[in-house]
Amino acid sequence: MAENIIKVTLDVDELPKTWYNILPDLPEPLPAALHPATKEPLRPEEWEALFPKGLVRQELSEETDIRIPDEVREALIRIGRPTPLYRAKRLEDALKTPARIYYKREDVSPAGSHKPNTAIAQAYFNYSEGIEHLTTETGAGQWGSALSAAASYFGMKCTVFMVRSSYDSKPYRKYVMKLFGADVIPSPSDTTEYGRCMLKKDPGCSGSLGIAISEAIEIAMKSERTKYSLGSVLNHVMLHQTVIGLETKKQLEKIGEKPDKLIACVGGGSNFAGFTFPFIRDKMKGKNDIRFIAVEPKSVPSLTGVAEGTSRYEYDFGDTAGMTPLLKMHTLGHDFIPETIHAGGLRYHGMAPTVSLLYDHGIIDAEAIGQEDTFTASRLFTRTEGIIPAPESSHAIASAISHALECKKTGDPGVIVFNLSGHGLLDLQNYANIFSL
Repeated sequence: MAENIIKVTLDVDELPKTWYNILPDLPEPLPAALHPATKEPLRPEEWEALFPKGLVRQELSEETDIRIPDEVREALIRIGRPTPLYRAKRLEDALKTPARIYYKREDVSPAGSHKPNTAIAQAYFNYSEGIEHLTTETGAGQWGSALSAAASYFGMKCTVFMVRSSYDSKPYRKYVMKLFGADVIPSPSDTTEYGRCMLKKDPGCSGSLGIAISEAIEIAMKSERTKYSLGSVLNHVMLHQTVIGLETKKQLEKIGEKPDKLIACVGGGSNFAGFTFPFIRDKMKGKNDIRFIAVEPKSVPSLTGVAEGTSRYEYDFGDTAGMTPLLKMHTLGHDFIPETIHAGGLRYHGMAPTVSLLYDHGIIDAEAIGQEDTFTASRLFTRTEGIIPAPESSHAIASAISHALECKKTGDPGVIVFNLSGHGLLDLQNYANIFSL
């Protein structure tokens, strides 16, 4: 049946009605988040300084399945969920591989990525509790675009601190956010005390997600009816993204395919978690033997850097200023400022605690790929499948191509599925720079 498949869709009523929470199924309890000042386990009411009660409950929940509110499901449907699964037959033919390659299309949302899956949920729970203003950070601009759109949907104000290197190199992302009504500020900025401090040290600082997080939190902590929103790393964000994997499972079951490898890029871990966690649940119960591969940039090796001693599995801050709770995660250090790579959404120093724990237990694997190889892979994907991928997503594509070529060597007709987490239509200047277009 799978041989003739091009596109696998789901009906609107097949959109998941619950999110999957991996916390109860982890091989050991997730280490508690610590208060940044006392270093004691964070109490629920202390989480509420940053997030609304509804999201705090999800962050700490031990329920396996958490109901998706009707209002959130409606909004997800309006942005194009369920999303399609495609067979990459033209890519397979170009590679002359016996492998079957599939990709989940998260690029089809109005924001162009998977980020609205959690942006809508976060905006809804804040709105439900009377919050009027959301602050956040963004690297490549995909998360900022998604939260700007979600805030607009619920009639809320949004302020986005955009990493300066991306603010300068990806101007159209800030235009998208502004069209949705958001204030977009290059980070580090002179808007906050911390931003001014960073600029005093280094007036030409290219910024980092850690710095932008610090600025967004500073505004949120000082403003009434304002909360902070995070696009990755925390448990409730991973939870919201599991609609991706839950849909993908249904789609593969429809065509009778059993994947051998699931691949996604990683920065903070949200699209990887959303794509793989529903399958990892089955693996931990002995129901599959899938290999899960998280792909990161060579210049930001929060997982693969363990072997070289550049990354550690320990408690660290999620931001540069040390304002966030301390999380146990694989980290390059909260003061790490990565190279100015084009995959701005992957320039984060740490990895989600849930993803970090799974990696530490050997349940998932990780690979690091250089920028040149990812763009070479994305060009091949563009010319065969007709989609220009985001530089972040191109890490997953490069890995999928590598594994498909391994199948060519061995003659193994494996099934490879990757998450196309976003399109690259607002990254064309970066493509032009790489390929001298």
